[in-house]
Formats: sequence, structure tokens, C-alpha cells
Amino acid sequence: MIRGWYTGASGMNAQQNRLDAISNNLANVDTAGYKRDITVSKNFSELLLRRTNFDGVYQTPFGSADVAPVIGKLGLGVETNENYTDFSQGSFKQTDRNTDVAFGGKGFFVVETPTGERYTRDGSFYIGKEGILETRDGFPVLGENGYIRVKNDKFTVNQDGMVTGQKDGEVIDRFKVVRFDNERYLKKMGKNLYSANDISGQAHIAEGKERPRFIQGYMETSNVNVVNEMVQMIEVNRAYEANQKTVSSEDSMMGTLWTKTAVYNGR
Repeated sequence: MIRGWYTGASGMNAQQNRLDAISNNLANVDTAGYKRDITVSKNFSELLLRRTNFDGVYQTPFGSADVAPVIGKLGLGVETNENYTDFSQGSFKQTDRNTDVAFGGKGFFVVETPTGERYTRDGSFYIGKEGILETRDGFPVLGENGYIRVKNDKFTVNQDGMVTGQKDGEVIDRFKVVRFDNERYLKKMGKNLYSANDISGQAHIAEGKERPRFIQGYMETSNVNVVNEMVQMIEVNRAYEANQKTVSSEDSMMGTLWTKTAVYNGR
């Protein structure tokens, strides 16, 4: 019975982690460039249940096997194995703002933060006081030559990410875009930013076929599907309730056992 408590509780913990990820996805459904989180669970190894009145073994060409027939399996619970980010492409939304830039394909913009370079898919930029292209949180966007400095929003971005002045056609810079060997393992740092680690590999400049195609005046929306997330939330709630009832039933049976044991000992 005590094993049943732990099995049900482990299921509740796993479903709670799934619910946290789904809630975060729904909260960021309108966040530009947001990538949804997916929680993966795994079960502990199952035990085979055999009849106890059949003892011994019998020989086979491959060795030996138990005489006792298998009557079922005993589950021992579940745990959250991984929480990873789905970097599938989001759709494009037209904004008609020259400072909004999106690109199709894999890759990340590079921004400078007080803690070093960070990476984002959010191309909704603004022009800072010093004419530097920045994120909405004030982090400078990096080009291949450093900060991207523009006089005003009258600039153009071609498909290769080259920024040029609209009047004189002067080349200002080209957006710095990076790729990773295992982008799935990038760590979310808040403010729609990611950081690299040993598992994801270090950033390398996207060139040639690796470089995505840019489009100006558009932003990439989140890749969260509200309907799918709501369906998963219903599944999580039902699974959580089922595990909760399991724990309650085990508790009730344990209470009955202790009550009858106390009565028997009292005799």
C-alpha cells in the first residue's frame, strides 16, 4: 500500500511539471519568436508478477526460465525525464514596421547583455537613443561589425540580412546570425533569450546554405498552438485527478487496515 502512495505521488509530480510547461506556453502565445516547451516523462522499470505456487525452473535451448507464469506487471511510478524547447518555425505576421525583422529557417539573432552574448528569435526591434538597433528590453542587436547603428527607421534589410540606408544605399552592416550543433539543449534565460552550454555546443556563424532568408516588416509569431495546448491541459488535469484518487484510495485502505489491526490487538 505504501508503494501505491509513492506511485500515485510520482504521477502527480510529473503531471504538475507538464502543467507548468503548458501554462508557460499559453502565457507566451502572443510573444514574438517564442518557442514552446515540451515535457517528457519516463516510467521506472516495471516488475513482472508471477504466481507464487509454481516454483522451479525449466531448461530451454537458450538457458533456463521460470516455471511460474507471468500474471501481470507492477508499475513503480514515473518521473520527469526532460524539459526541452521545440524550435519549429513560427508563422510570419505583417507589422509594416521597418524595425521588425524575421527570417525563415534555423538560426538566432545575437544580442549583447551585461552577462555576455545571448540569442533570440524575436526580431521585434527598436531604435535606441544613440541610433543603435535594440530589443524591446534595451539589449543591442549585433551585426557582423558590432552594433547596428541606424539614423532612423528608413533603412532596408535584404534577404541576406544586409542593412542599407534607404536614401543613399550605404551598407550599414549585416545581421549576425548563429547556429548550434544541438540547439534543442539551449537554455532559456528569460526575456525571450537563450544561452549556450556544453551540450548545445558553442555558436558558429551561419553562412551559405545555413544562413536563413530575411524578411523586413514582419515578425515571427510563437509556435504555440492554443488548441493543442488546451487539449493537453485537459489530459493533464484528468491524469492528475486519477493519480490523486489512487493516493486517496491507498490512504483509505491503509486507514482500514490500521483500524482492524488495532481492534484485533485489543482483543
